[in-house]
Amino acid sequence: MSEENSRRYARRLSQAEAELWTIATADVRPARARPKKLVSPTPPVAEVPARSAPLGPSVDGRPAAPKPPPRPIDIDPRTFVKIKRGRIDVDAKLDLHGLRQAEAQRSLTAFLRRCQANGARIAIIVTGKGLTRDEGGVLRRVVPMWLEAPNLRDVVVGFGEAARHHGGEGALYVRIRRADRGR
Repeated sequence: MSEENSRRYARRLSQAEAELWTIATADVRPARARPKKLVSPTPPVAEVPARSAPLGPSVDGRPAAPKPPPRPIDIDPRTFVKIKRGRIDVDAKLDLHGLRQAEAQRSLTAFLRRCQANGARIAIIVTGKGLTRDEGGVLRRVVPMWLEAPNLRDVVVGFGEAARHHGGEGALYVRIRRADRGR
């Protein structure tokens, strides 16, 4: 906070405010420190007979597969506000209106992989609100599940409902993971 702002907001409490504060905090006591969790002893493990050859990276001799990227999460509020206000540009947009589920899923996967290859960071996926049903349209319900699927974890960092001027309930912002180049 700048010095000017701190002067603007710093003021003394009035007598009435000070009395109210004293009454409100009269029964407040400091929180007790939380006790450290005790580590319970592990139950005895049954012995497994030793194998003649030690286990390598995997059972079939191939190296173990790398850990999959973490599950996509919601877009954090700061990023959402920056996108909404135009401080972060939307790099690409996909409109899924009028597509059947299978077509929409193929289009979504291909679109997101293309975006990642082209270095896009934020994309908008328009699903539509699905006004014909009370619970919303089919694509509006299934696209979030597709974005969380294991086959897109290496592409999607997170996603969340778009701002009103980008489609609101009928659209999603998708944060795209950077492509691993040369790894």
